[in-house]
Amino acid sequence: MNMKSQHEPVPGGLVTEVSGASYIVIADDGTEFRARTFPGTKADNGDTSLVVVGDRVELKLIETGTELFEAVITFVHPRRSALTRKRDVRRNRSKEKTQVIAANIDQLVVVVSAYEPLLNTRLIDRYLVFAESEKLETIIVVNKMDLEDSTETSELMKPYKALGYTVFYTSAEKKRGMKSLKKALAGKLSAFSGHSGVGKSTLINQLFGYERLKTGETNWKTGKGLHTTSNSVMLLLPGGGYIIDTPGIREFNLADITRENLRFYFKEFLAFMPECAFSSCTHTVEPECAILGAVESGRIDSDRYESYLAIYESIDRDS
Repeated sequence: MNMKSQHEPVPGGLVTEVSGASYIVIADDGTEFRARTFPGTKADNGDTSLVVVGDRVELKLIETGTELFEAVITFVHPRRSALTRKRDVRRNRSKEKTQVIAANIDQLVVVVSAYEPLLNTRLIDRYLVFAESEKLETIIVVNKMDLEDSTETSELMKPYKALGYTVFYTSAEKKRGMKSLKKALAGKLSAFSGHSGVGKSTLINQLFGYERLKTGETNWKTGKGLHTTSNSVMLLLPGGGYIIDTPGIREFNLADITRENLRFYFKEFLAFMPECAFSSCTHTVEPECAILGAVESGRIDSDRYESYLAIYESIDRDS
């Protein structure tokens, strides 16, 4: 491999796109490089994905003899934040325990649809548990509002708004809610994530005002979305801010969440937990549990509590 001479400056840059083993890196001087890793690539991010969109990296330039700018990634800087999910080491070639989907994000944008596929509050709750554990700002976007009765959807979102989460109602097809969403994204690096088929790509295209990403439809037989984003990509928003569009997912297995710490990431539990008879209360079956009492009295939303139980029971299965 023919490298440029050592006396030339080694640029740093930002990974803006990942496609298989190939990366697009925008260097600090604005130059775009096509890059890859090599056996000597070093990172300080533990047993997780080596390079992802949003990573800050160091490069070593490759002399190609053409006008193409190519490089190898020599070092991946520590991440200040990341969108991650647990992986089964038996089912992935890299053997990584935690998949990093996007790095160094300022906020997480959870995109769900009112219909096709149906609104999934269980998935929202999994994302919120993750965001609370990472101390990430979170926006919930309910898309496809043109296909569903808004009153029913608004009722489902009431508990989230009561807890202080920001909720936007959008229709990418009818261009509804775009102005308010753009304002919330300005000046920040936001990762968009959600089930396949919820309209993420169409939504992002509306934010840009033209077709920036490919779009797809929901499979009418299964009700599940079809993947249209096959790799993560970072996009500069008109007017400021960046979006990381991530591939649609079918499930979101929580990394680093245990049965012991899960209760701390349902923010409505925090005020009641000191009143439990046992400091190690799991809020499932214990007597004199203040959380159970708050659910029975309506001070904690029963659907959110059911979601807590579902996640609690799934943790050992996901391990």
